[in-house]
Amino acid sequence: MFRIRKILDDTSIANNDTIKQVREILTKQFPLAGKKELEKLSLQLNDPMKYKYRSILFVVENSLGKVKAFAMLLHMPDTKIAYLELISTAPGKTGGGIGSALYEYIREECLLLGVKGLFFECAIDDASIITNETILKQNIARMKFYEKYGVYPIINNVYSSPVNKGDQDLYYLMMDNLGENQPIDLKLGHKIVRTILERKYGELISKSQIDEVVRSFKDEYLKCRAPKYVRKPSIFKVALKDREKITLVVNEGHDIHHVQDLGYVEAPVRLPIILEALEKTGLFLRVQPKRSSDKLLKQVHLGEYVDYLRRACEIIEPGKSIYSVVFPLRNLKRPPKDVELRIGYYALDTFTPLNSNAYKAARGAVDCAVTAADAVLNGAHLSYALVRPPGHHAERRTLGGFCYFNSAGVAAHHLSGFGKVAILDVDFHHGNGTQDIFYERKDVLTISIHGDPRFAYPHFAGFKDERGEKDGEGFNINYPLPEETSPEQYRRTLIAALKQITGFKPSYLVISLGLDTAKADPTGTWSHEPEDFKEIGRLIGALKIQTVVVQEGGYRTQTLGENASNFFDGLWNGFVE
Repeated sequence: MFRIRKILDDTSIANNDTIKQVREILTKQFPLAGKKELEKLSLQLNDPMKYKYRSILFVVENSLGKVKAFAMLLHMPDTKIAYLELISTAPGKTGGGIGSALYEYIREECLLLGVKGLFFECAIDDASIITNETILKQNIARMKFYEKYGVYPIINNVYSSPVNKGDQDLYYLMMDNLGENQPIDLKLGHKIVRTILERKYGELISKSQIDEVVRSFKDEYLKCRAPKYVRKPSIFKVALKDREKITLVVNEGHDIHHVQDLGYVEAPVRLPIILEALEKTGLFLRVQPKRSSDKLLKQVHLGEYVDYLRRACEIIEPGKSIYSVVFPLRNLKRPPKDVELRIGYYALDTFTPLNSNAYKAARGAVDCAVTAADAVLNGAHLSYALVRPPGHHAERRTLGGFCYFNSAGVAAHHLSGFGKVAILDVDFHHGNGTQDIFYERKDVLTISIHGDPRFAYPHFAGFKDERGEKDGEGFNINYPLPEETSPEQYRRTLIAALKQITGFKPSYLVISLGLDTAKADPTGTWSHEPEDFKEIGRLIGALKIQTVVVQEGGYRTQTLGENASNFFDGLWNGFVE
């Protein structure tokens, strides 16, 4: 088993280790690559302005994190092309479908980027020039591989002459139109070739040499060679595959947590209503949750808090709920010994109870969120943890607001081991728990759009001047909005929040999805209709960042399913269009 993962920066320990492995493969597979080329790998990821392209490193890893293959894709949005700079397997790792899986993944990525074509170089297969039979055989094998995707060299030019890099390595310029069959005219073709040569080889060859190569392209449209080895390519169009569907992970055991006390709106019926609506869309690929580790949970929540919840729920009589009655904040060093009295030591409010099943349901929600995060790490673009109880009010050592464990926070922390993460909370209520957990961290940007805490729960957090502390200063952003906020005002705020996320350049995005901004929700005061949720989803999806959505609030059961399906319809379309 292997997974394909995108790397956008070298900020995490895991990414640094992966990049080190890629360098080792480069050294073995391309022994002539100099120290400068090896060092450039990290520089490309971190400084797109310098190189005038955005670099995306793709790695194929096994379950132990061992790199089996890699590719470096250069996205040049000003020219609307992508350039495949490198693609290589580890020594001795040819076969097994790794190369095909990686190239197909890259093609799908290019389609999502909206480029006009994927370009790269491939060693020439001309027997009149390549006299070494072994090298010629290798070159032909590579060309056969690309021909099965309907990809061929661009002909009638001198790109393959030594002038292109100033040495004797001869390459065709290949063009993959991703099955779109949209011809590229000469004017745009000249721009594309010049862009590739200047940004790839500007330090190696002169301007006059670049001009010479560019002028050699004279056909009205870029013209490719006829098939030479594979007469009927098996793959042309990049098709919608399971990877493009939204991975769905459902907390199936949630209904054991059912608090029937008067006014407790966080009811089990919420999930089947959403699930029924989602199943009609055809957008989802459902997978089963896997157990996440206690170690991961305790990296986010205080260990003794986790242990207390587990022990307390084990001894509470089935069918009984206990609520906070005292809050021993004045002396945190001496918590009450009695289980019922001690709940206030870990609680924010008086209306979030413990019962025999609260821990099990909350722990299941965490498992679903981490499984959804793993789906993204394994190559999915979008995933959704449909869970209850919600989690964004759960702080590092406290429960509250119907929340026990911060599922979105655990998922974000898990992802942060592989790159920077942004969390966007769109629940009507401020995500005080998420803010508390990441308040001193700069690798996780937390943004919340919510009702002003002057009138909305949790009342004590979510103010605009709460910007983070220590290393995290400036990496916590709150947008508290008035009690009467129109959908148009909300969208303007959302666009501002998305600009902050774009500037942060995260590898992953976690959405705390609250549907309680809906019209007539019993816990909110705003008026979002189904079409508003679709537009919210579309704007988020248009960021084209691998995204994990974790369910939070939303309590108007009459419209809950329709609002959820509209959000995901917008999210999916925003991402793939």
